Amino acid sequence: MSSPQPHGAVPSPAQLAWHRRELYGFIHFTVNTFTDREWGYGDEREELFNPSELDCAQWVAAAKAGALGALILTAKHHDGFCLWPSATTAHSVARSPFRNGHGDVVRELADACRAGGIGFGVYCSPWDRNHAEYGSPAYVDAFHAQWRELLTRYGPLCELWFDGANGGDGYYGGARETRRIDARSYYRFDELWAMCREHQPDAVAFSDAGPDIRWCGNESGFVGTTCWSKVRPVGFAPGMVDDMQRLAEGDPDGTVWRPVEVDVSIRPGWFWHPNERPHGDDTLFAMWLASVGRGAGMLLNLTPDRRGLIPESDVLALRRLRARMEAFEAIDVLRGRGEGPLAALTDDDPDTWWAAPERTTEIVLEFGRRVDVGGIRLEEAIRFGQRIEDFAVDLRFGSHWYEHTRGTTIGAQRIIPVSPARGDALRLRILARQAPAVLRGIKAYAR
Repeated sequence: MSSPQPHGAVPSPAQLAWHRRELYGFIHFTVNTFTDREWGYGDEREELFNPSELDCAQWVAAAKAGALGALILTAKHHDGFCLWPSATTAHSVARSPFRNGHGDVVRELADACRAGGIGFGVYCSPWDRNHAEYGSPAYVDAFHAQWRELLTRYGPLCELWFDGANGGDGYYGGARETRRIDARSYYRFDELWAMCREHQPDAVAFSDAGPDIRWCGNESGFVGTTCWSKVRPVGFAPGMVDDMQRLAEGDPDGTVWRPVEVDVSIRPGWFWHPNERPHGDDTLFAMWLASVGRGAGMLLNLTPDRRGLIPESDVLALRRLRARMEAFEAIDVLRGRGEGPLAALTDDDPDTWWAAPERTTEIVLEFGRRVDVGGIRLEEAIRFGQRIEDFAVDLRFGSHWYEHTRGTTIGAQRIIPVSPARGDALRLRILARQAPAVLRGIKAYAR
């Protein structure tokens, strides 16, 4: 089939691969796990880090139990403790009793992810409350060197994670003071991202401002019901956002493709705390619908405990989440039902699409029988851009059509739960668009 002309900003191959992942995991694990803190001050003794049963293969098995397609490790959090033996600092696993000072958590997880067939990524915090030179150019050189070690030692990485924690009070080599920096210039992010591109060209980089993936603006597990994957980048920088609503919703006239990642923890905190428990499957499923279901990626944080294992309660929560997702999507009554050009909408092939003729504003697909519909999934073929601004979905019962859903953006995917409604056909009405629609797929899930 001939390809439509792209409309506006479009995703790179790395961004397309990220979109297809949809659900993946974060790992927050460092000295904080042993001090019951969320943010370490930077003065924590290295010997505190000593997980008794660390098993990264168990982390990967837990992730796969929850259908997580990758794990991103906090290789260094704000406390400055490096989970790999870095030449840039003495504050690392090399001075801990873990593996008798020869441990490397980054290596163990990279190998476990590769063996388990899932992606691996890293997070290395720009802020370092331990490093004596933080606030000076010398620290930035060390920070870049840390990233060079991570980019070149551990094989292919799928995502590189940068956050917006930019200075404040800390240990700073014993100074115990508050230090401020200019987040827009201090870290030399343009230089750092060029290094990332050089060494890991297939990875996507996340921060408030991208350059590839942007933040959703909260840590509660949702993105707005309007969600553009494109933005106008003016006003955004790592740790500095001028307009939180634009960050969350994107821009319909955006000039760059920069989709949304929703980062949220399976527990109330980001690190393991003995008095916390994982969220229930109702809450996690609702987060999935409010993130992946609105065109974003969901980064679900897991919290290894002091043994170095994902707690059994959390593994059970992951299994229940996967069961909920699979039950929701178990029966697609439209699969294989499209005829002629519309067959591309129901073939479940991510590499086919249907391009609407110029004046087409609605699509009708028959179920072949009356069914109770509990959910709908719509997908644009985003390789050609994001085009739809307003839509409605109707179900037919007998000779009458009833509107069941109205929305704005679709993007990579829009997953819509429906109070079970009986019908024998589905109609998608495109109420507003920037260009003729190009759709990847339409699914209707029987309840």
